Amino acid sequence: MDVNAAVAAAAAIAGLCTGVIAMLAFRWSERDQARPTRTSLHTDAVLPPGVDTVLSVLRSSAVVLDESDSVVKASSAAYALGLVRGGKLAVEPMLHMARDTRRDGEIRQVELDLPRRGTGRGEALAVSARVAPLGSRLVLLLVEDLTEARRIEAVRRDFVANVSHELKTPVGALSLLSEAVMDASDDPEAVTRFAGRMQIEATRLTNLVQELIDLSRVQNDDPLEDAEPVRVDELVAEAIDRSRHPASTKQITMAVGGGGLGGATADLHIWGNRGQLAAALGNLVENAVNYSPARTRVGVSARRVSAPGGDLIEISVTDQGIGISEKDRERVFERFYRVDPARSRATGGTGLGLAIVKHVAASHGGEVTVWSSEGQGSTFTLRLPEAGAGRERSSNGPDRVDEDDDRPYDTDPNAEIPAPEVLP
Repeated sequence: MDVNAAVAAAAAIAGLCTGVIAMLAFRWSERDQARPTRTSLHTDAVLPPGVDTVLSVLRSSAVVLDESDSVVKASSAAYALGLVRGGKLAVEPMLHMARDTRRDGEIRQVELDLPRRGTGRGEALAVSARVAPLGSRLVLLLVEDLTEARRIEAVRRDFVANVSHELKTPVGALSLLSEAVMDASDDPEAVTRFAGRMQIEATRLTNLVQELIDLSRVQNDDPLEDAEPVRVDELVAEAIDRSRHPASTKQITMAVGGGGLGGATADLHIWGNRGQLAAALGNLVENAVNYSPARTRVGVSARRVSAPGGDLIEISVTDQGIGISEKDRERVFERFYRVDPARSRATGGTGLGLAIVKHVAASHGGEVTVWSSEGQGSTFTLRLPEAGAGRERSSNGPDRVDEDDDRPYDTDPNAEIPAPEVLP
């Protein structure tokens, strides 16, 4: 009996302890659920009805302050911008605006440049802050990030300025040459000379306008709307044919690698807009010819390489020209940027060709890279997704690409292109 009583007593004590622990856990859970979160530092009861819902759907960063400048509510975007830290508004100019608005009830707005969090480059974050009273005790702060809008506006201004400058040069030259023709009307030799110069400037103006149209088209159009499988060998043949005359004038040999147009490249296809792809590759070949000395060689090769997301088609254009310095390599794909402005004027370059190549590559899900050495030449490489990338690879596997260098194997300007088909 004594043993049974002891067991019963122990069971009663254990049950009591379990009940106490369960009650404490329930109380603790209620306290934890009632604890304020990052987006609700105080209770939501202090906010007017419906305000919380409205703030949650705003694109702007929102912060609500009470009469003691404590944050009642802040959106996650406000924390991401670094506006709120430790339950307080961390930007002094905005805090002063909030205090002034609380005092007189007037709506205020200002644009500020804030230090960007998490970077050591001193980049500024451009924001527009608007403060308004919210009821009798609260103040609402709305902050809009203007950084990207300002960047786009700066690019637009630079583009307009560059276009204006580039257009004024041939237009001004045509105006002066026409006056010279009129003044030399009694000198047939001078008229012929000036007329030839006018033709050159008119051609330069036509090329500039056409490339502006092409750049606008590749920036605004979706190339995949009219996408189709495009044969790489046809693109290469078209690009070479486009530069055949200036190449023959300078006695430049055009060589096609990768087994020739009718060989290993015949089964390579790219999925995209044929016109844009042809223009991009044509610009690369044309640049190679224009910036190569006489009696040199320009090589075009194509191959399939492996990549984590599917096979890529890699098209490389190699020349033996003047090369590009390291500081210029970082900017050659900018619009209107020229490595050698004087040479560009001599060749009729507009500074838009490589910008078009970059946009076409990006819009097709690829990239364009450059390897160059001054005095030895350059290699521009287009890497684009293969059409039907899910098909089985050949038993030999894809060619290897050097992962530590943008320059593909066997693209040294002085290296031999395998099995070239030399085109006159």
